[in-house]
Amino acid sequence: MFPRNLTAFRFGTPPRPHVRDILEALADYRVREPGPMEFAATGFVSPYGRTDDRLGICHENVLGFVYQVRARDLKASALNEEIAKRVEKISQEEGRKVGGRERRSIRDDVLNELLPRAMVTVSNTAGWIDLDNGWLVVDTRTRQRAEDVLTELRSALGSFPAVRLAPEESPRRLMTHWLSTLELPQGITLGDEAELRDPATATGALVRVRRQNLDTDEIREHLRGGKQCFAVGVTVDDRLSLVLSEDLSMRSVRATDVVLDQAITEHESVDAEIDSRFALAVLEVRALFDRLAVLFRIPRPEVV
Repeated sequence: MFPRNLTAFRFGTPPRPHVRDILEALADYRVREPGPMEFAATGFVSPYGRTDDRLGICHENVLGFVYQVRARDLKASALNEEIAKRVEKISQEEGRKVGGRERRSIRDDVLNELLPRAMVTVSNTAGWIDLDNGWLVVDTRTRQRAEDVLTELRSALGSFPAVRLAPEESPRRLMTHWLSTLELPQGITLGDEAELRDPATATGALVRVRRQNLDTDEIREHLRGGKQCFAVGVTVDDRLSLVLSEDLSMRSVRATDVVLDQAITEHESVDAEIDSRFALAVLEVRALFDRLAVLFRIPRPEVV
């Protein structure tokens, strides 16, 4: 359950729900199959596999979960093709044009026929709630998917006051400083990937570099020309490598050999291995966010 991407939200100090309360609430939001006329159904599934009933995985006061979307895979192209065939048939057989209202009626008929037969696809998004430290962590680089997960949690819990990160130190300014001066905080080293943009131009001139040394005159010339760093690859404390974006979301998260060596051990069961990997992920990501909270001055929201 080690995340490949990280999008985080913050929430304040107590009062807050207990892990047991959250698990009880999630039970009413277990995922189901979409109905014949539903495009999708969402909910939670077990982190331990399809045949397991448990909807959470716990480590200390952290609850891991898996959010699932079951969506009917009805391609717009297939829908539009069938509508076009029926419109053309009416035009040829009756010698008239099909108006907008009739076309909409045809679309509804086609949708009613095709949607129940469409294959259901499944996508999972893992995450966890760190109750002690005030982090909601979602394994996605897509802001909309992270918001969908948060919305589902709010529905299940009645309310959940997690909000987007609000750094007091501009990530773009600080990352640009790292690249232009090579003055990085202790324990943070540059990777080989960056995204530079010129925010002052209408076209938003963009430069992406991968698998390239970032300590070069070429990179510094772009920065002197007015571009700023919108994303940069870094390694933190020789434990996690990742690409950090200006909104503090992270992609391409990888544990280094230092961490992986800790994870290589024999387990008495598959469940025990899942528990162990989850605990390791929580500890490593918590340490990462502790660093980021200091570097970018990310406060915990006040509880009203």
